[in-house]
Amino acid sequence: MAASPELQDAINKLRAGNEAAAKAGLAPTVQGVRDMMAGSVFTAPAPAGLRTAKVRAVTVPCEWVCAPGSDPNKRILYLHGGGYAAGNLDTHRALCGDISVASGASVLNVDYRLAPEYTAPAQFDDALLAYRWMLDNGPLGEDEASHAFVAGDSAGGGLGLAVLQGIRDAGVRAPDAAALISPWTDMTGSGASMRSNAEKDPMVGYGLLSWMAGMVVGDGDPADPRVSPLFGDYAGLPPMLIQVGENETLLDDSRSAADKAKAAGVDVTLECWPDVIHVWHALGHAVPEASQGINRVGEYLRGRF
Repeated sequence: MAASPELQDAINKLRAGNEAAAKAGLAPTVQGVRDMMAGSVFTAPAPAGLRTAKVRAVTVPCEWVCAPGSDPNKRILYLHGGGYAAGNLDTHRALCGDISVASGASVLNVDYRLAPEYTAPAQFDDALLAYRWMLDNGPLGEDEASHAFVAGDSAGGGLGLAVLQGIRDAGVRAPDAAALISPWTDMTGSGASMRSNAEKDPMVGYGLLSWMAGMVVGDGDPADPRVSPLFGDYAGLPPMLIQVGENETLLDDSRSAADKAKAAGVDVTLECWPDVIHVWHALGHAVPEASQGINRVGEYLRGRF
């Protein structure tokens, strides 16, 4: 099965950008990565009729993203990607909206603190605080959630897995399920796919990830489960869906996490998609594979209502 023309066009644009940067000898910068996320091929239109509302989960800036007809008592904590150094409410509003449409739930888009201004565990602390707040606060105000979920992509997917472990350890009400898209679970870069898929992945490579990991970890331990949840305890975690592309450098981050979850008795569904790129869902419904990925996330979460 080959990539659709729409997806192939996105891949070609990414490769062209990589080749131009390499030819110019440009090294990555924090501002460059942030600018890229703000104006990349992943900028998709938000669904029609989307309702948004800025809120503060105690100290953490967030935004409710609610599709028409979404249930205010069914809530998804969404943690955006960006290598812990980029991404914000704006870059992921459309994807949160698409997930709200697909799931029928309200989505809390979390603007957690970024590196290098804030090193770990600031991101973990913000995400856990936002989740606890979400249990008792919805888009209509103070009200207990009937259902709660955790979702995220890339760094946010890894952060979501870390937060699942933190929720359990804190004795907080567990989510009904989680959906993790191309999660970055291992900041030590130990997965074999980091090298074996290096030429196939146009989005993230070992060098870029190592640079980002250094910023968020700082003087800490890259194997700390709060930033590398692969090395955490999986006992008692809720059901989870993990989606990843077969060509991703982060493929083994998902495979290894799924293996550990299964060994601990967790109900985990691992989906390895052919031909797609890192966090392909963010391309939006104009790309068939992205549309299918979004709808699958929605289907999985609806099955936990």
